[in-house]
Amino acid sequence: MNAPPGKDIWRSPIRGPWLTSILGLVLLVGLPVLFLTGLLSYAAYDPALGGRFNDPTPGKGILGFYLFEWPTRPAWLFWLTQGIHVIGGLMLVPVLLAKLWSVIPKLFAWPPVRSLAHLLERLSLLLLVGGGIFVFVTGILNIQYVYVFPAGFYASHFYGAWVFVAALALHVILKARTMVTALRSRSIWNELRTGLADTRPEPADATGLVATVPAEPTVSRRGALGFVAAGSALLALLSAGQTIGGPLRRLAVLAPRGGIEGPGPNDFVVNKTAAYRRITPAQTGPSWRLNLRGFDSVSLSRSDLLALTLHSERLPIACVEGWTTVQTWTGVRLADLAALVGVREATGVAVESMQRGGGFGSANLAGNQVRDLRSLLALRVNGADLSLDHGFPARIIVPNAPGVHCTKWVSRLTFWT
Repeated sequence: MNAPPGKDIWRSPIRGPWLTSILGLVLLVGLPVLFLTGLLSYAAYDPALGGRFNDPTPGKGILGFYLFEWPTRPAWLFWLTQGIHVIGGLMLVPVLLAKLWSVIPKLFAWPPVRSLAHLLERLSLLLLVGGGIFVFVTGILNIQYVYVFPAGFYASHFYGAWVFVAALALHVILKARTMVTALRSRSIWNELRTGLADTRPEPADATGLVATVPAEPTVSRRGALGFVAAGSALLALLSAGQTIGGPLRRLAVLAPRGGIEGPGPNDFVVNKTAAYRRITPAQTGPSWRLNLRGFDSVSLSRSDLLALTLHSERLPIACVEGWTTVQTWTGVRLADLAALVGVREATGVAVESMQRGGGFGSANLAGNQVRDLRSLLALRVNGADLSLDHGFPARIIVPNAPGVHCTKWVSRLTFWT
């Protein structure tokens, strides 16, 4: 590397194009998976339904070209895609940090720009590094329920991901030949058998990654890759339980909603409590009514709802933060409620909650979600009345819908055709 004013501070003997390319190859496999599952998550929020209820990120324009009607079958699809997105994202954090460490000499190369091609490379690096840090940091903060996004998490994360992926595509085009050459320069199996005593610097080349005055090695390339792999595995172990459930849930110490589920019918994950959403017992007492709107208008008490034909379905609630819980819900089909107000073939419903403040207090559901006979206005869970924190007196349960669309403390349903 040509360093500023004669200083050579990047002296690690294992840094070089081969190690950088190996880490880049892992990211090149993992990042498209995260991007695809992220796009599916965005589609699941149905921004194309518009209004003031769903994801406020605009669903029109060139970035929404792929949007489609999110299916209700299989019921576990959002559970799977969002679990892969969150767990996979966490697992790539050590790889991303190692990749940044491996190319840090390039970030301080001197002179900063040598040609037009070099300028394009530098710009792609700026967008790639900045975009990658932004997307991963916003995702991790959202998992931890830290809301510091002036434009909202969904808009910030969505647009940030597009910038990051565009920069990644440009960077791959510019560096593909260098990466292939570096990967062919040595065998990964030989490197995995090479210990510290036999670790040598890579041959100097034009990449600027190989130290001109290398220090003595303190770790082998095998050790560095093993350390990164162990970090990824540890993050997976400490977070996967919130998605997978079972005994692994005890290990989900990095997940705020990954705790152990208890033996009681309502002893499972609560995202936002009734107190947090300022729901009072008076609101949910005998005076509560569910207001239905369609061609006709109907107001029903909880006793009225319990007198209707009830159905039970075992369905998951999966949230964008990565946690999932599967319970048995009992209630009235949304399709039956639509029929009560004269809407036989509903094309959608606006669900409104009694909650005060916060996002997703209401949601628009699509016609296929209303018509699916497993979609319920749930009154009970696991044979018991819903607890206040789980949405008493009534909440929405829709197969394969994001958890925030399974609105709690429902007060009004407006069906349309």
